[in-house]
Amino acid sequence: MSAQGESDQTTTNFPSTAPEDLILGIDTFGDLAVGSDGKPITHAQTIRNVLEQAQLADRVGIDVIGIGEHHRDDYAVSSPETVLAAIAATTERIKLGTAVTVLSSDDPVRVFERFSTVDALSNGRAEIIVGRGSFTESFPLFGLSLADYEVLFEEKLDLWSHVAKDEPVTWRGTTRAALTDQPIYPPLETPEGEGKRTFPTWVAVGGSPQSVVRTAKYDFPLMLAIIGGSAERFAPFARVYREAQAHYGHTEAHVGYHSPGHVADTDEEAREQLYPYFKIGRDRVGRDRGWPAMGRGEYEQEANHGALLVGSPETVARKIVTGMKALGAERFDLKYSNGPMPHELLMHSLELYGTKVIPLVREMMAE
Repeated sequence: MSAQGESDQTTTNFPSTAPEDLILGIDTFGDLAVGSDGKPITHAQTIRNVLEQAQLADRVGIDVIGIGEHHRDDYAVSSPETVLAAIAATTERIKLGTAVTVLSSDDPVRVFERFSTVDALSNGRAEIIVGRGSFTESFPLFGLSLADYEVLFEEKLDLWSHVAKDEPVTWRGTTRAALTDQPIYPPLETPEGEGKRTFPTWVAVGGSPQSVVRTAKYDFPLMLAIIGGSAERFAPFARVYREAQAHYGHTEAHVGYHSPGHVADTDEEAREQLYPYFKIGRDRVGRDRGWPAMGRGEYEQEANHGALLVGSPETVARKIVTGMKALGAERFDLKYSNGPMPHELLMHSLELYGTKVIPLVREMMAE
């Protein structure tokens, strides 16, 4: 089980998913935005806008919305499940998840309690994507040491693998108190006539073979976070995951991926709308990580050949399909909020994604 180099372009021959079974969703981190007048809006208004965006996504046929968890000034959402509870009460069909839940700095028991509550409010529409997160501010905020970065995620993912089964838990580790035959409430509701449910869980991975194999060890679906470079570069990790699933004796292998993007009526309009806001967000993170400021050339390169899905509905649909075929993926989530883009542009992007991009993807995948 070893990943080949990033330049691997060999044919994957991954199994395909029927078009009607594909999952096409969206993600937002609740990026702090500006209003139509160009002035910054408040964190509170950003959260209210996320609710309105989710309601639109429900109406236009988007399958799932994931809400990110961050604890910094450029993102508004630090409690995704609270926002998801509001969405649950005002939508009918869209699935409700996270992007991601930073499991390393949370308690798996409390995570289950909060999300089983969202599941009850939404009549069984809740899911979760767990991961380490792309930032580390939650560690000092909650009194955790970055020296324990690896052990915290390993042990808490192991505990979550028990908790998610919605059965009395017996577990012992080094990062929290042991549990012995401990029930957790509220339990997941099981529709009459159906078997007991396990909490739907994906694990987000940024591109480490070890993380991919660990995901397979616990038999969780794999969500590849592709924020730079083409999806084809990540095909070796999809292969490693499937090999590991077989190695551990698991019978299914579910792969999804997530990338940033923006949809407008034309390619030129989409690129011009996104660029100034994408640059602000990218440069803000870059200052923290020692990256140089992004120029227009880098932006165009990423839009032409990399992870950025920006353009007309037809352009975005074709790029999604290319990625799904390269990975053998059954799910794609578009990170539609990128920097302080105004609410009105995000709403139009979501409308085009739901009414035009998703039908085009299903049609192209059927071919």
